[in-house]
Amino acid sequence: MLGLLGAGAATAVQDDAKQADNAKQSDDAKKTTDEKNKKSDHKKDFGVMFGTAYGPDDRPMYGVRITIHPVGKKHPSWELQSDHQGEFAQHVPPVEADYLVVGEIEVAPMVNGKPQMSKKKRLKGETTVHINGAEWHDFSLHIID
Repeated sequence: MLGLLGAGAATAVQDDAKQADNAKQSDDAKKTTDEKNKKSDHKKDFGVMFGTAYGPDDRPMYGVRITIHPVGKKHPSWELQSDHQGEFAQHVPPVEADYLVVGEIEVAPMVNGKPQMSKKKRLKGETTVHINGAEWHDFSLHIID
């Protein structure tokens, strides 16, 4: 077909196709922007508790088992684990409430690069966190002997 239309006509057809693709992409971009705006107008329906677990040496501690439950309840509502920076986070309902946050870990002392499994220690720490509805609350959890 290139031989029948000539090089100039083929280039014009290609340019028209590119313009149509660009128009379609810009329409798609507008739709996603509109959807994002609608979502950002949506009221937050949760609070966030963000914490960092620190060990006895005041350094962030990895692998701490975290349990969170409202004050007055015995069974944990959420169980999670701290990451490599000692951080953890949990969405909570947007109501005013107090939560008990408990962190536990077992550590084995190191002697000459080898863990002494028979001398494991259980470390524990707890704190109470107050949430005022749909808010972000940042706190520290210190794990001690």
